Formats: sequence, structure tokens, C-alpha cells
Amino acid sequence: MAQQADITAMRRAVELAARGLGATSPNPVVGCVITDASGHQVGEGFHRRAGGPHAEIHALRAAGVLARGGTAYVTLEPCNHTGRTGPCAQALIEAGISRVVYAVGDPNPQATGGADTLRAAGIEVSQGLLADEAEAGNIAWLTSVRRGRPFVRWKYAATLDGRIAAADGSSRWISSAESRADVHRLRAEADAVVVGSGTARADDPHLAVRDVEGAVQPLRVVVDTEATAVKPGARVLDEAAPTLIAIAEDAETTLTDVVRLPRAERGLAVPALLDALHARGVRSILLEGGPTLAGAFLAAGAVDQVVGYLAPVLLGAGPNALADAGISTLTEALRLDITETARIGSDLRITATLKGA
Repeated sequence: MAQQADITAMRRAVELAARGLGATSPNPVVGCVITDASGHQVGEGFHRRAGGPHAEIHALRAAGVLARGGTAYVTLEPCNHTGRTGPCAQALIEAGISRVVYAVGDPNPQATGGADTLRAAGIEVSQGLLADEAEAGNIAWLTSVRRGRPFVRWKYAATLDGRIAAADGSSRWISSAESRADVHRLRAEADAVVVGSGTARADDPHLAVRDVEGAVQPLRVVVDTEATAVKPGARVLDEAAPTLIAIAEDAETTLTDVVRLPRAERGLAVPALLDALHARGVRSILLEGGPTLAGAFLAAGAVDQVVGYLAPVLLGAGPNALADAGISTLTEALRLDITETARIGSDLRITATLKGA
């Protein structure tokens, strides 16, 4: 059984890893804590940006000579390959670390093997401490590696009776100011924010991150099959963040930042969109709207997490949060596991994953 000191150190590493959310893609978020031979913390660090030093390197630099004979706690198995930076397993060996505790094994076939390298050098290695917590914090990157496509988080805001707008189309604002601020945090954690043509026409959304210090702006993506929703002068085309318009292969447009994709029965082929974004380095997506696009993603089995903001409001009429997702009977319903509930302003935020995902 793990000692309390080990748990405390790993929990700190998980907290550190979260500081890199939104800034490390296409790399994972990783945190590291180093204790000396007597168990006192002497160094810590996290992966800050792709191409920069990994968490272990930051922690080793902070620890200096005190790392010799000590323990390294890492949220992800130390890498074993040379990319834009050197292998962390070798750096830990050279620093004289005697023990390494990591939470989650690295599923990347190019980087795995760090644990074996450490053991071969005589270092004591153990895996699995706070694995669930570390996995949850790094779920976007882990999903992208395991499935070969970006992690997709579908976010929506609705009334308690499931409406995203009134019958006349008015929707500002159903959710509270606190919920809207929380959405900007979700945007800051994502590599791309995706909306459909209906949202583009109705709201002329900006989709950039506001009021999140140090945020890396995500790629703004509009799925505009017929290339008719995004007009010159649209807010999404300003210089605040990069933008990509996904259109059908045969659609005509004067816009330049476009990706042409095959058509599906309705709209564009979701797997082709995900492949195109993955090829551009996108590892996590915040799917913001609207109901038709959300239905297409769900029908394609391409939603990993749902974040719903439910406002204490009743409308009784108006569009629903979700359109046709290919479900015709209750036995086909997509069942969810609720992983978190939180009060955000006057609203309730519910986070859930699909059962069996």
C-alpha cells in the first residue's frame, strides 16, 4: 500500500500537470515532484509548452544535486525517446534518482519504454499511484493517442427543460455570467473550438478565449458544408485566433483558410473532419454547437465527454440542445456516467462521459 507521503507528492504532481492544460499540445500535460533521499520535496515542475523542457527536466533543475538518491513522482511514464527534447528516463538516471513512481503508462509507441530503461539502470520503479486522477487530468491527450483522433468535449447551455433558445430564436443569455466565464476556461484548454453553420448564421460567434491569463488561442473551426454561412467580415475571421472553415469538396467559396471534406448523408463526414484536424496537431476539441452538429458527432460515436450548463429557466418551446443523433428507440439511448456536478453562478454544470467509453 502506498505511503501517505507518496500520495501527497503524486497529488501535487497531478496539480502541477493541470497548469499546462491548453498549452502543451500535441504533447501531454505532465507534472513531476522530486524528493530527496530523506523524503523532503526538493524540486517540482510541469510541462509548459510543446518543444520546451518536460516536467522531469524542470523538476530536476530545481532539485539540483539534492535529486541524487531521491524519488521522482511523475503523472506519466517518463519518455524514452529523443524528439524536440531528450529522453526523460535518461535524465533521471544521470541525476542519480533511485526511485521513480509514475501514475499512467505512456500509450505512445514512440515514447514508451521509459520504465524498462529505468529498471535496467537499477532504479526502483512503480506504476499506478493515483492513476485515475492523473488519467482524468490528461484525458484529452490520452484519448487522442489511443483512438487516433482528437478528444471531443461537447458543451452546451440550456434551460432546465432542455431548450437552447426561445421560440423566437433569442438565446442571450440563458446561462449565467459565471457559466459563460467557465466556458472560456474550457476553450483555453482545447486545441480547437468547433461550431456548425447554424450557429455561425444565428450568432456570428467570435469563439476566441477572453479573460484567461496566458491562454493559447485555440483554432476556430466552422463546419459550413455549403460555404454559405461564413461571410467576409464575420467575427470568426478576425485576427484574434486562427480560423479554419470546413466545407464540402464541391462547394464554391472565396475564403482561403478552408479544408474540403467529403459529404455525409447530412453535412460533412465527421470522421474526415476529425482526421483533418488531427493531422493539423489538434488533440482536443470543444464542440460548442449547435444541436445538428452535436447530433452528427454523437451519431458518429465521436463524443467523449459532455458538459452541460443547466439554467434554472423554463421556456416550454424553442430548439432543443440536441437534434437527431440516429437514435430511434429507448434501447438505443446513449447512457451517461456523471463524473462531476458543480454550482456555477445560478446554474448547474454537469460533466459526464458515455457509458463504456
